[in-house]
Amino acid sequence: GRAGAGVQAQRMGLGGVMEPPPPPRLQIRKKNSLKDCVAVAGPLGVTHFLIVSKTETNVYFKLMRLPGGPTLTFRINKYTLVRDVVSSLRRHRMHEQQFAHPPLLVLNSFGPHGMHVKLMATMFQNLFPSINVHKVNLNTIKRCLLINYNPDAQELDFRHYSIKVVPVGASRGMKKLLQEKFPNMSRLQDISELLATGAGLSESEAEPDGEHNITELPQAVAGRGNMRAQQSAVRLTEIGPRMTLELIKIQEGVGEGNVLFHRLVHKTEEELQAILAAKEEKLRLKAQRQDQQAQNVRRKREQREAHKKKSLAGMKRVQAEADGDSDAEDPGAPPEAEGTSQQEEEEDEAEYFRQAVGEEPDEDMFPKAAKRRRPTGPPGKKQQLKERKPDRGSAMQCPVNFSEAADRLLSGLQEGFLWPMLAAEFLVALASNSLPRALPCSREQRPWPPAVIFSAQLAVSDLLYALTLPP
Repeated sequence: GRAGAGVQAQRMGLGGVMEPPPPPRLQIRKKNSLKDCVAVAGPLGVTHFLIVSKTETNVYFKLMRLPGGPTLTFRINKYTLVRDVVSSLRRHRMHEQQFAHPPLLVLNSFGPHGMHVKLMATMFQNLFPSINVHKVNLNTIKRCLLINYNPDAQELDFRHYSIKVVPVGASRGMKKLLQEKFPNMSRLQDISELLATGAGLSESEAEPDGEHNITELPQAVAGRGNMRAQQSAVRLTEIGPRMTLELIKIQEGVGEGNVLFHRLVHKTEEELQAILAAKEEKLRLKAQRQDQQAQNVRRKREQREAHKKKSLAGMKRVQAEADGDSDAEDPGAPPEAEGTSQQEEEEDEAEYFRQAVGEEPDEDMFPKAAKRRRPTGPPGKKQQLKERKPDRGSAMQCPVNFSEAADRLLSGLQEGFLWPMLAAEFLVALASNSLPRALPCSREQRPWPPAVIFSAQLAVSDLLYALTLPP
């Protein structure tokens, strides 16, 4: 389901527990998947994922170790927000300097209760940097994260505290003077009244200390009166959030893999073997598909290489033919053997005639075969065959297609006699129509007769038609 405002606030509270964050913050958007976050987590130095999710019935908290897992899934049975914890305290203590360093992790009751409990303890320990108790600076320890395991209910109590160190062995008035805020002494006659009786102080300000929180400081701690080798009290103030967790499942990998532990589901050995066999079959099929895909890619690459080589060879061959390197004939080479058999046969007949008759044969008695002439053009260029001109002295051959011959004859007559006929027609029309106008008897003004106009139009149309004919 969709996470509500309470779940979002709890997520923000968990982020405050893990402060300070690494320098490059990992910005997560709605469209990002878990695989995308895992892919960029390594370069950014992110080692763990804390995921809070909500279903229709419960709220879950997942703790993932990157990059290879495991993944711990907890069910949040109860949770309290930071604002609720702070509002329930009479005097809360929270400031920015507390979140400048990671908290001190305290694990309680994580004994020999099973491998899943040991794995939980290891996962929580890896969340925070390790501490060398002999070299640690006490001024960097300002917060404490307490995780208590309840073996009866198999639940975890998650608590977050602020640490304060105060000196002991002083009166309430002296403690008040050592604080940063100076007390109000306007109603006192002398400072001894404050030191001796603690006048003006409420009982709520005097917090009880005992052996459970008093210790000797190995080094000086920030604060008035916290000197080395002096008795001081360590006080805890809860700052939230608060959670009650129940371990549900442990998986290999990040979000997927074999289930190592499950609180609610218990499978038999046969079921586990069947699940393992199904996963192995799935992995085998996946590997087979990958091999087939690799073979297809390799085959296509080889085909492309072969096609490329073939294309380059063809291009080189065409270039060689164009340059005359492949088909050009060698001038010093012997002539081709074409027609040699016929020439040898004719020479044998001429020799037989000389031996039998004793005379030389005439030239036209044994005609020699026509020799093949080589092309005289540049090498590599196709020779164009010349059209044979018709012999004008020879007799006219009978045409095969009479309609085509008739069309050619008419077109020839048209081209030969059209212009003289048009010129004669134009002159006749002009003379016949101009003669009446030139006679003296017809000097009177009369309109042009239709015959004259028709003749002029006919002459002009014939002239235009003649101009449009092909040459």
